[in-house]
Amino acid sequence: MTQQNTPTVQQRFAGTPDSIWQRLKYYLNPVDGRYEDLRKGDWRMNVFRDFAAGLIVAMVAIPMAMGFAMASGLPPAMGIVGGAVAGLVGALFGGSKYQVYGPTAAFIPVILAISTAYGGTEENPNHDFLIWCSLISGVILLVMGVARLGRIVAKVPDSIVVGFTIGIAVYIALSQLELVLGIQAKVGQGLINKVSGVFRHSDEISFFALFIAALTFFTFKTLLKISKFIPAPLIALALATGISVVVSRYWPEYSLVRITDKYGPIPEDLLQFTPPGWLELNGKVLFDLCYYVVAIVFVSGVESLLCSRMADRLADNRGTPYNPNKELWGQGWVQIIVPLVNGFPHTGALARTATNIKVGAISPLAGVFKFALKLLLAMFLAQWLELVPMACIGGILMFVASNMVKKAEVLEVWKHNRFHVGLMIYTAVMVAATDFLIGVLSALVLYGVLFKFLDRPRA
Repeated sequence: MTQQNTPTVQQRFAGTPDSIWQRLKYYLNPVDGRYEDLRKGDWRMNVFRDFAAGLIVAMVAIPMAMGFAMASGLPPAMGIVGGAVAGLVGALFGGSKYQVYGPTAAFIPVILAISTAYGGTEENPNHDFLIWCSLISGVILLVMGVARLGRIVAKVPDSIVVGFTIGIAVYIALSQLELVLGIQAKVGQGLINKVSGVFRHSDEISFFALFIAALTFFTFKTLLKISKFIPAPLIALALATGISVVVSRYWPEYSLVRITDKYGPIPEDLLQFTPPGWLELNGKVLFDLCYYVVAIVFVSGVESLLCSRMADRLADNRGTPYNPNKELWGQGWVQIIVPLVNGFPHTGALARTATNIKVGAISPLAGVFKFALKLLLAMFLAQWLELVPMACIGGILMFVASNMVKKAEVLEVWKHNRFHVGLMIYTAVMVAATDFLIGVLSALVLYGVLFKFLDRPRA
């Protein structure tokens, strides 16, 4: 990559005013330099390009948003509406031209832990704790953006980021085992509990569920290889669901658990105001609140900045580069607004951002179109989405997990030095075997203590 299209640190921060009042005025302006490419050439054709990109990303995002929500212990509708609203808020107030915002795999362990501990019951769900965590995280991210702390978040070493990604991929794959195998019993959370639970209930394994999950996985993978313009997740989901519906009609003994069986019908009025109730505060609740707020801030900050950086490189952006401080500001508003309209914490989504770029998006207007088109599509398809078997969702998330680990990123860390290789492996094992935040924070402590002594390039 040439020096011309690689933004320097000075370029990335050049758009951030020094005065705090000028900074706030700049942050609050939704129409900034990120829309510059709309004026190059025929503006009508450029708007159409953003519209087409928004439509394709919306079709790609619906099944993935449902999957991420359910993997997080939440109803699928929360993923649909949350991803749509996050796309709008991020497009208006974020710091990247191309980034697509939505539910992501990195948030699954965090939100699932909150849902398990404070989510109420299936009959009487309670998301007050999750909403408060997100609101407080949003305020912290806003302050970080105003304080121009984007450069600090961006300094997390690649070895920890890659190790974290590997650990999350393992976690997601294991979390979908019972869906893929058709086991209806609850097998517990955590690496050891999950594996031992699957073995205990191995007599419940459904080979038809395994077939549906595999069909979804390989259809998704094959269509993506053919063209990025194909809404592969939606087609894979439609094919697997159609086969499941036909089989269950004529051979009821092979019926699989569907979304509607587990979560009820998908509501047509997706946008709802969902303010949090008051929490009964005690020592444990306060500790957990602080713990999960730190987790949400970390995931939001690191993943959104990594995604923004990747987007500029992938799009060969030669104009206004992403602004990490404004990106943190946009992330703050995403965490504040999305949970208040029936969503949950979201951030920049790597795969959907790459799709957005590959199908021709040139400005944040694509994210605005995605907001409207995703909600319209979801309302139109709601009665069909309810019929999707849970095994199909498991297949989609298995593909997501397998696609999270990039060989080139691992090799880049591997070539650096043994210290960073060890840090990557340590982070991956700790995240998968213990806890997301424990794994990452302990890795950061190790890095802070040892990098002066061990961070040497290979001879």
